[in-house]
Amino acid sequence: MKLILLGAPGSGKGTQAARICEKYNLPHISTGDIFRENIKNQTPLGLKVKAIMDSGNLCPDELTVDLVKDRLAQPDCANGYLLDGFPRNLVQAAALDTFNAPEKVLDLNVDLAGIERRLTGRRSCPACGNSFHIDFIGDTKNCPDCGAELIIRKDDNPETVKERLSVYSKSTAPLVEYYEKQGKLIAINGDQSIDGVFAEIVKVLG
Repeated sequence: MKLILLGAPGSGKGTQAARICEKYNLPHISTGDIFRENIKNQTPLGLKVKAIMDSGNLCPDELTVDLVKDRLAQPDCANGYLLDGFPRNLVQAAALDTFNAPEKVLDLNVDLAGIERRLTGRRSCPACGNSFHIDFIGDTKNCPDCGAELIIRKDDNPETVKERLSVYSKSTAPLVEYYEKQGKLIAINGDQSIDGVFAEIVKVLG
């Protein structure tokens, strides 16, 4: 089974990816993990990525595609994969179709206004590492577990969240249309409980 999982930041994509991979015995493949692994092992592709990132630039599509192509050629992908974070645009999607095309594309549909509240309401404890939400802890400024002062992570401040969701919407809309035309897109209602979302995914995958 060859799957792509689409979902906005905060949609619960990571949680569902882990469950899908466990149930169907698929390798969970994210571009971030691939980048880190190649850089750590100092592969030729990893050295290229590191040089680009060190210069403050984004990894070009051609190099990202090469990294994914190399990863999908590994033995653990012989029976399929779950791609998370790739493709990010139409260039990458078209390239993937030339060497290891997906069979199904799951799109976690969520209310973006709800996602924005979910992300901006998160509070993190720098001391014990636990996370909380203002819906449950209210206006308290201190960690309920250890008493340290809670912080708002940079990724969770309102401006950053708005930008992340905007970028996701713009980059994903063309992918949704691309895979719809291929008859591979499956819309999943992401505004359910974790178990509810997973049950719907299992139902459509069979």
